[in-house]
Amino acid sequence: MTHEFKTILETHLEAKMVGLKSVLATVVYLEGSSYRKPGVRMLVLENGTMVGAVSGGCVEKDIVRQAEEVFKTGVSKMMQYDGRYRLGCEGILHILLEPFSPNEDCINLLVQIFKIRQNFLITSKYLKEEGLNEHIGSFLTLENKKFNLSGKLNGFKKINDRLFQFEQLMKPCFKLLIFGGEHDAVILCKMASELGWEVGIVAPPSESKTKESFPEASFFAATDVELLDLKFIDEETSIVVMSHNFSYDLKYLKVLNSYSFGYLGLLGPAKRRENLLSQLLELEPEIEFDFIELIHGPAGLDIGAETPQEIALSILSEILSVTRDKKPISLKHKKEGIHA
Repeated sequence: MTHEFKTILETHLEAKMVGLKSVLATVVYLEGSSYRKPGVRMLVLENGTMVGAVSGGCVEKDIVRQAEEVFKTGVSKMMQYDGRYRLGCEGILHILLEPFSPNEDCINLLVQIFKIRQNFLITSKYLKEEGLNEHIGSFLTLENKKFNLSGKLNGFKKINDRLFQFEQLMKPCFKLLIFGGEHDAVILCKMASELGWEVGIVAPPSESKTKESFPEASFFAATDVELLDLKFIDEETSIVVMSHNFSYDLKYLKVLNSYSFGYLGLLGPAKRRENLLSQLLELEPEIEFDFIELIHGPAGLDIGAETPQEIALSILSEILSVTRDKKPISLKHKKEGIHA
């Protein structure tokens, strides 16, 4: 959800430059089931523009309407949305609406946090009753410092018996690093960016494609992998090796052995994988067996994918299942709740 908050912050800053105020809507509590869970957010601008979503689309119009009172008063507000009769989700959403006005120090620190990929915490104080209240709102905890989002968070003790707290640890934006620059890499990059992932491209130096071929990528390098500083690879990074060049893929696997990551996929048939791993072991006889076990090759889930778009969907689906430790099954066979 960090990528959604990042987009919200960027939109707020653009709106502020033209004199538009913002209201942040956060689902802080849920009774029953809903399309999305507590912690989802959207931003409403004074002109009615919406960024983000807290449901499948029905709740948002009501949020825009109720946000008008927050714009007028500058005071945070609780609203409830009963989806049992309108959405069929059998749930009641408790939504905190608050003026979104982080100060300059908070914004600068957030920009730095996004860049260096650190965690931060968002805490929301809320009531389980509707209406305006100056004692509710959210704050960020960054490097042991607290920054109010609404600028009006005082007097918690006065209503302590009715005040609730929702905390959400915000991890770095999920990152996908693609080793390869062919047409299928372009498609995988585009689809991953639609998920809100940060995408990086490492292409062979002989590759004809350039950064312009990957407009959604935040990082592009067409050079020998040994010359790259890949220290940005972390546990929130997934990697797909798909250069279609045996020698380059072998180089990539050799270098990646030194890093920790969330997922490593290798494009191509099983026989090619076995040949690559065999040569890798000859080059690096001391390589850890655990690294070999981490390689998902052929990359992707067996969903009958044929086209480059379908193959990209298959790979992205496997990444999600691995990084979230879920065994892929049809939801109709799942006995507990969808999000359990």
